[in-house]
This record gives sequence, structure tokens and C-alpha cells, in this order.
Amino acid sequence: QVQLVESGGGSVQAGGSLRLSCAASGYLFSRHCTAWFRQAPGKEREGVAAVDRYGSTSYADSVKGRFTISKDNAKNTLYLQMNSLKPEDSAMYYCSGGSTTYCRATLHTYDYNYWGQGTQVTVSS
Repeated sequence: QVQLVESGGGSVQAGGSLRLSCAASGYLFSRHCTAWFRQAPGKEREGVAAVDRYGSTSYADSVKGRFTISKDNAKNTLYLQMNSLKPEDSAMYYCSGGSTTYCRATLHTYDYNYWGQGTQVTVSS
């Protein structure tokens, strides 16, 4: 049984910061590629940031320089630090994990098998 639970979402003003967390049970972030996705109403789910088991990362162009993905293997927790937030960052943010051991940190939904319920991020202007 795999469970991923996001937390840390909320409402902030443009230019503010949030740190999202994803706690896992029945799953080890240290052994797989993991990622954050987001989805705004009426839009497709978009890959935001990903990290493989070795620490290599990938970011969407829209968030480079502002967002940082990281994980604490000892705590088995995945994080997304979001700085300089913009209204267009508003979305439901999802934590995800792949099922394979050897993989690349991609931003493609089809590369991930386990998903959390999401945490809402709202950025006001």
C-alpha cells in the first residue's frame, strides 16, 4: 500500500514563498524518480520539477530559478520550495512517484505511477 500526502499549500501574495511537503508511506523516495506536478482549472497537468534517486533534477522552464525540488531520505519526505510566486503559479500541486528503480527525472505524467491527493496553492496579485 503506497500513500503520498502533500501539505504546505495555501494562499500567498505575488512575490511570496511556500514550501510544499510530501510524506510517503509504503514507498521510498530514495529508490525512485519523484516529481511535483500542478494542474489549474481547465488546463492539463503540468510537470513542475523532478528528481531521480541520485539527485539529478529537472525543472519546467516556467519555474527555473524560482522553485527547488529536494528530498530528505532520512525523513522519507519530498519538498518543493517555491519562491517569487506569481499568480500563474496558482494550481493544485501533486506529489508523484515512479515505480522503477532506474529512471530519469522527467516531467511526463506517464512516467509516474503513484499520486497524492494534492494541495492547493493560490497566488494573488
